Amino acid sequence: MQAKNLTGGQELLCINTEKVYDWIINEASFDLTLGDFDLPLGPTGDPIECDDIVNVSCTVEPAEVDPIEIVGRVNQELVIDGTMLTLQLVNIRKNFTVTVFVELVPELGGGLVEVGEVDFTRCEQVLLCAPEGTDVDVTYTDLDCFICNFTCEENGTETDTLDDVTVSVRLCQSIQSTFDVTLEIVADFCEPRDQLPIPPCPAPMMPPQCPVLFPNGDDGTNG
Repeated sequence: MQAKNLTGGQELLCINTEKVYDWIINEASFDLTLGDFDLPLGPTGDPIECDDIVNVSCTVEPAEVDPIEIVGRVNQELVIDGTMLTLQLVNIRKNFTVTVFVELVPELGGGLVEVGEVDFTRCEQVLLCAPEGTDVDVTYTDLDCFICNFTCEENGTETDTLDDVTVSVRLCQSIQSTFDVTLEIVADFCEPRDQLPIPPCPAPMMPPQCPVLFPNGDDGTNG
């Protein structure tokens, strides 16, 4: 076997990378109704009361364990542009953690105090070219939430509670099916860039003076 003739600094290379079989971007939104939360202690060490609350907010993050799970895929035959294709209906389970906060009145410092966290799951189906053996990767390009509605219950001598907290979650996601491949390509080798010189030490400089004012300035007493 003879080596191929290449020009310049090019060489025939084999590299490991991922082939993208399919790629979609979609948006989803959904509401959650969370259970009751006992209000925690405030900065004074006393339990927070309903009158101490200015606003209720939230954050949402992918779960630390198994944030994305592919729970199945089923072949689906479709005719696209006159051609019969076999795609896959992919079942995706996504796990999240939502954290609820209360914002306190200025008299208590006006900060945010965490009330509690709740884990939840949402499932969806997408059509992809994702035959068995490919990986399905989900990346969130945007993930946020806001509190749509809540009720604060004053319970007298008992701890006040947040009830019927409705959280609205919105996410934008990139979903790809990929497969590890080894490619043969012709490429130039990269070369390091030139090193930037370190600037020399600056010469000592005097601060600007104010000669109009001092020492040659007129103080207004002459003439």
